[in-house]
Amino acid sequence: MRYIDYGPGFGMMGAGLGLGFGVGTLILIAWTLYWKGKALWRAARLGHLEWFIALLIINTAGLLEIAYLYYFTKSEKAEMEVVSDKEKKD
Repeated sequence: MRYIDYGPGFGMMGAGLGLGFGVGTLILIAWTLYWKGKALWRAARLGHLEWFIALLIINTAGLLEIAYLYYFTKSEKAEMEVVSDKEKKD
């Protein structure tokens, strides 16, 4: 097999992407795993099976997970805290 030298920037990472592409990808993966973990934990604790499955399957770089945590479960989290406070008093 013959090697063709296309010049700088055309190596193992493709056309001029270089190290920044790998670092950016790692940051995106860490961001996604953080939010996905928090959202899956909350869905499991609240018993939201449909949300748990959707959050597990759909990858949106953390956007769906953030929406679930701060928009869809805000009132239920407050209710859960009130119930746990009543249990502590008893």
